[in-house]
Amino acid sequence: MQYVEALSEEKAKYVSVFLAGGITNCPDWQAYIVDKLKNEKITIFNPRRKNFSTDDPSAVEGQIAWEYSHLHISNINSFWFPKESICPITLLELGSALERDKPLAIGTHPGYGRRIDVEIQTEKRRPDLEIYYTLDGLAEEIKRLSKKI
Repeated sequence: MQYVEALSEEKAKYVSVFLAGGITNCPDWQAYIVDKLKNEKITIFNPRRKNFSTDDPSAVEGQIAWEYSHLHISNINSFWFPKESICPITLLELGSALERDKPLAIGTHPGYGRRIDVEIQTEKRRPDLEIYYTLDGLAEEIKRLSKKI
């Protein structure tokens, strides 16, 4: 596995996946996914970084630009909606991704406050997609999709 954390511009060596989802006010679910995929030939683009201050406007601008770029260059977009946060930016990113013809892996904690919105919007645009309700299920879907590319 190759791990690329925001704001690195390292190029992907393998099939790449962007881990879209909460990065503040929620657990570090990305670390769990990274651990589950550590033995795969996959490049992970992780927007959660160890040192990030939302008080610095230039840092926020750089973060947004990196996420936008890597959502588009990755082979797979993965989404996780944790129960601790509504994740409005992730909802925006999902809406945009549903309109593109790119492999998607979507997961939501069963207790996520806008779960029904994710389910209905996904069903309307991409009825073939399964939504996963555990991080293990999401990780398995990422593995499955990466082997198809």
